[in-house]
Amino acid sequence: MTGNKVESFLKSELEKKNALLFVLIDSEVSNLEASSKLAKDVEKIGASAILVGGSSATDQIEMAEVVRGIKKGIEIPIILFPGNVTGVVPDADAILFSSLMNSENPYFITQAQALGAPSVLKFGLEPLPTAYLVIGDGTSAWFVGSARGIPFEKPKIAAAYALAAQFLGMRFVYLEAGSGAKTHVTPEMVQTVRRTFNGFLIVGGGIKDVETAQSLVQAGADALVIGTFLEKGGSLEKLKEISKAIQRSKE
Repeated sequence: MTGNKVESFLKSELEKKNALLFVLIDSEVSNLEASSKLAKDVEKIGASAILVGGSSATDQIEMAEVVRGIKKGIEIPIILFPGNVTGVVPDADAILFSSLMNSENPYFITQAQALGAPSVLKFGLEPLPTAYLVIGDGTSAWFVGSARGIPFEKPKIAAAYALAAQFLGMRFVYLEAGSGAKTHVTPEMVQTVRRTFNGFLIVGGGIKDVETAQSLVQAGADALVIGTFLEKGGSLEKLKEISKAIQRSKE
């Protein structure tokens, strides 16, 4: 996929469905064989994209092999989800080209992006301009990214960041409760951001059941990211239920 094919694909999928399911594969948790099988399985149950990466993934060679291995077996796009410049590898279709806007370290706001941008161009990855907002604290994304976590009960702060992102030209906002989060982003926060932000809204972290997933979609999420749920033994059957519940065709 070249040009803005991935972004166009996601938008066209969203015209048909209430919301999309993205499955996150952490290349440092899953081995190559398990990753390839998981990617095929989740494509069958309706996932619209595979994200590869994570906030603590640092082995570039391993990640590149995982991306290459997954790509052979699926049609849906592979989108890199980098926690650092080490998350930029060849053979994926696109990358969440993210600024961790609420980091206290300028490295994660613009410097890592400047270091990674030449590789994005060289590898022919489609950049999806994304504001990455860490909600709450105590997770890997919060720690590694030196984030000043937005409190779960302060949705207006998240909305202000999302609006700033829109004014800066970013077309995606990712509200991240974090890998293995004890709780998820609240529907109230999603709703408050949705009222303000006119773009593609991704929500991830702590989503483990149908009720949670539905509440976030009803509040206005365009895509839900599920990852740790599967790493920690969550069944594919349960993921299938979540997928069906959130992706019901628009009337």
